[in-house]
Amino acid sequence: MRIKIQTISFACVATALVFVSTGSLTISLAFGALTAGATFVTLNSRASHNQAELIAAWPEVIDHLMSGIQSGLSLSESLVGLATRGPEILRPAFVEFRNSLFQNGDLEQAIEELKDLFHHHGSDQIFEALLISKALGGSELLSILRTLGDFLRQDLALRREIEVKHGWIKNSAHMSAVAPWILLLLLSSQPSTALAFSTPTGGFILIAGLVMTALAYLWMNRLGRLPQTPRVFINLDLNK
Repeated sequence: MRIKIQTISFACVATALVFVSTGSLTISLAFGALTAGATFVTLNSRASHNQAELIAAWPEVIDHLMSGIQSGLSLSESLVGLATRGPEILRPAFVEFRNSLFQNGDLEQAIEELKDLFHHHGSDQIFEALLISKALGGSELLSILRTLGDFLRQDLALRREIEVKHGWIKNSAHMSAVAPWILLLLLSSQPSTALAFSTPTGGFILIAGLVMTALAYLWMNRLGRLPQTPRVFINLDLNK
């Protein structure tokens, strides 16, 4: 809801500013639509950035768990400690875990709730290792966590390297998509240009330009999207 309100607000402001500078309702509506799309994409990318920060925090979680277990804490105590000493972005979830554990006294159920909350393959591997350790004994838990931490760090490093190398290509594509609209805005200061785009033909050209810009942006993002590792530990019953 907040994203929708911000998108509409920015679109209205952009429409009003362009209309004041050009006097063309058609051009101002086109820029309003373009601003709405750009705002929506920007706000969604922030959400994706938060998700990336969430994923990057899991190796630190493993370090905290290993440190707690090595210092003599039980598995449940180590997990509860993450509510105050874990990564900042994950603390609210582990506060819920602590409340669930204290309320129900069922560690397995509380861990399953964490799995459902995060629904990510990296967190699934951590929580399944903990569940297996609880069911079969924890003699190899530290070794499993250490191996899993190394694997997650290598995966994160590889993805970050790919994202950096693709970043300049995406930025160039963004500039290529925006450049014609910047040129149109500059030319619209001329009355003849504003009048030409106020005709039905000019309106059709603007609509076609908006559609092609949107399609090009979506296609560029699809090509640059990294594949996500599927979740495999879903509804796994250790008692079967």
